[in-house]
Amino acid sequence: MIRYIDEVEITNKKVLVRVDYNVSFKKDGTINDDTRIKNSLPTLQLLLKGNNALILMSHLGKPKGRDMAFSMKPVVERLQTYFPDYKIGLVNDFLTDSALADASSAKASKTIFVLENTRFYEGEKKNDPIFSKQLANLAEVFVDDAFGSVHRAHASTVGVASFLASYGGLLLKQEVAMIKKVIEAPQRPVVAIIAGAKVSSKIGLIEKLMNVADYVLIGGAMTNNFLKAKGMEIGKGLVELDFIPEAKRLLDLAATEKKHIILPIDRRIGVKTDEQSAPTIKKVEDIGIEDETLDIGPETEKLFADIILQAKTIIWNGPVGYFENPQFAKGSIAIFNAIISNPSAVSVLGGGDTLSVIKKLPNKDKITHISTGGGAMLELIEKGTLPGLEALNK
Repeated sequence: MIRYIDEVEITNKKVLVRVDYNVSFKKDGTINDDTRIKNSLPTLQLLLKGNNALILMSHLGKPKGRDMAFSMKPVVERLQTYFPDYKIGLVNDFLTDSALADASSAKASKTIFVLENTRFYEGEKKNDPIFSKQLANLAEVFVDDAFGSVHRAHASTVGVASFLASYGGLLLKQEVAMIKKVIEAPQRPVVAIIAGAKVSSKIGLIEKLMNVADYVLIGGAMTNNFLKAKGMEIGKGLVELDFIPEAKRLLDLAATEKKHIILPIDRRIGVKTDEQSAPTIKKVEDIGIEDETLDIGPETEKLFADIILQAKTIIWNGPVGYFENPQFAKGSIAIFNAIISNPSAVSVLGGGDTLSVIKKLPNKDKITHISTGGGAMLELIEKGTLPGLEALNK
């Protein structure tokens, strides 16, 4: 059983905290959205209240070696704005920086240390035990609050927990409790909206959700696999030919078990790069070989909305259209509007692209829970546990 930091007393310790500061950036190099930083604040504030010295670590992007384009420096600068009474110190290389050695001096100088990008080190993604021990040597206690990374068996999420007393943070606690609630004890009907580009990465998820959900609504380019499995023309859209049999198996399974996989009945057609021309609307049976389908159509929006409005539990992952072009974000926005129009439902949504769709929309407070970890959320639903959670369970 995972112990969380609000269930134990952690005081006067050097605490190594795994946070998820894998933020996105604007073209000018400034942080685009600091939600992940803000979400870590309750855990950090509780630990500081216990007079602990904090050492934070996170990955950022996908650097190949020590690439300073992926430095934590902008994150440190933003974190400083939330802790004006503390000095936020960036540790360029924790293996050589002696400032980390003395916890009492860190507390006296009111310094919060942030390690440079964990992926600058080869041992991180390999979950190398030597590297894990080097991280663990920095502290007396390990706290994992990085839900967005607990599905990865890396040194900073799994390996370090072998060497220290380990606990979950407040964000991790909230995420796990909320996702398990909608899977293990949901109110019915349960509606899951699963979309995105590739069906290959979501076959297991869809199959698991068919055991949980009364309706599974399919959108995005992965729709093509299911329509193709029914022998329909899909135009020039992305399709994973190797997975058409899997899509057919799921459709047959749904029919056998009286579950409902709901596919779009009409689609918006256009050109990805054309933001001016209005899309053409076609029923799925009328799609031509040259058509590029980029969003669900208005009839599908109504079909999906009617089902969502009856739900008591809603799970949503993945935009149903090519949302980067506003012409093809309409279907995803319609789904969001349907969800917030159902106040009696518990709603959980997640995934980076899903969050990008709703970022500027009003009424996000009407969503019960917006998950910070798309991949972690999906894997927790599918598998029931994650490597980082198992590490805290030991």
